Amino acid sequence: MASTDRLPRRSRRGPAVDGDRHPVDELMRPGPLFVYGLQHVMSMYAGVIAVPLIVGGALKLSVADQAYLISAAVLVSGLATLLQTLGIWKIGARLPLVQGTSFAAVPSMLAIGTSAHGGFNGLVTIFGSVVIAGVVGFLITPLFNRLIHYFPPVVTGTVITVIGVSLLPVAINWAAGGTKGVNPGWGSMSNIALAALTLLAIVLIYKFLPGFFSRIAILLGLVVGTLIAWPMGKIDFSAVGTASWFSITSPFHFGAPVFNISAIISMIIVILVVMTETTADILAVGEVVGRPADGPTVAAGLRADTLSTAVSGGLLNSFSASAFAQNVGLVAITGIKSRFVVATGGIILVVLGIIPKIGAVVVSIPLPVLGGVGLALFGTVAASGIKALSRVEYEGNNNLIIVAVSIGIGIIPIAVSDFYSAFPLWFQTIFDSGISAAALVAVLLNILFNVVGRRGAEPALIAESPTPGVTPDHDVPGGLSASEPTRPLAEH
Repeated sequence: MASTDRLPRRSRRGPAVDGDRHPVDELMRPGPLFVYGLQHVMSMYAGVIAVPLIVGGALKLSVADQAYLISAAVLVSGLATLLQTLGIWKIGARLPLVQGTSFAAVPSMLAIGTSAHGGFNGLVTIFGSVVIAGVVGFLITPLFNRLIHYFPPVVTGTVITVIGVSLLPVAINWAAGGTKGVNPGWGSMSNIALAALTLLAIVLIYKFLPGFFSRIAILLGLVVGTLIAWPMGKIDFSAVGTASWFSITSPFHFGAPVFNISAIISMIIVILVVMTETTADILAVGEVVGRPADGPTVAAGLRADTLSTAVSGGLLNSFSASAFAQNVGLVAITGIKSRFVVATGGIILVVLGIIPKIGAVVVSIPLPVLGGVGLALFGTVAASGIKALSRVEYEGNNNLIIVAVSIGIGIIPIAVSDFYSAFPLWFQTIFDSGISAAALVAVLLNILFNVVGRRGAEPALIAESPTPGVTPDHDVPGGLSASEPTRPLAEH
């Protein structure tokens, strides 16, 4: 296990003097920096592009607009990664953490965008909620060590499970060819076969190819599926020819943000979950690199996270940002602890984000290929939540009913999309998202059963299992936090 000896505060917050440099602050030659940085990018790129693809497709944006969203998301991920790893003042954990677009916000954003009638109007309403949620998150960062106790593993595991289940219908429709009644050939055997072959390729890569390739199995699956689709005539690269080679995201490209109260409430709920997950990642990577994260470090990391979220929605046409836990695992596996390696990955992301032609190539990937990838991607999100819930103690407490009712409420809008159609619009925006509904119900039930409901006993907010990111070293080899697998594969 990596050493957990604490360094003096001065050396922990910045590069140490020569001869006493911590591995986190190690500077390498340009060649290794680029190769290791590229490896981080390859392990998380599919997760970054998936969010704008899902949101852009659901809002019925054009191919060109979806490509623009992808470029913006990649650019924001790069800038947020640089802020997190290099730091400015008290912003940025200065640890090897990769930032990217968060899957946790997708169901809520889809509900918000749909309620605003899709298109640009739906998009700017999403941006408005993201801006305010980011600002609120930034302001409550000093208090978050208290708030986080309301999101113990019984809550976060439930929410992550619902995230995966909420997204699976998207993957299933992609596998069939898009939207029934809209996309010609929906449900054809050729579409489903293409999705199945893509999924099979991912499974075989995980099984038979060595470490590095298995870690980029999602990207390799996209490549294999696209190559299979080519002779089937299911690829249209016409948008690639018209896309420019160079473009910088312009502020308010889709219009000024629209601020809707119910949408903002929904997104604030999501940002609390995202901040909980990011806290777990900061604590986990601190253990991995032998520089345990203290309170100021966690707070600085959350400031970078929430500031990136506010700026991305307000100016840079993107969505909420969060730390990617799969890159924490990559640090543990490779033993490359330098934050400057991850910062180099951030530079690579910035370069990719200002080349729209790359975004156009990604949008040209056939929907059945994305469906095959999505089944693996989103299924693993749900599996990660289930794995987190497996660590929760269920004997002698009320955690079982918390999980059961919260998941049940979260499934309602997934199973019956118009279930709340008779309710006020603000209510629909919150509860039409399985993630928001499950999070709200889980938090309230946890307070009811484990705080208010325990008379004469110590409140059991976190007694059943550890706070996310704070676990005994023996729980996970190498001291990696047991909460790390609770993050979605898109952010894994």
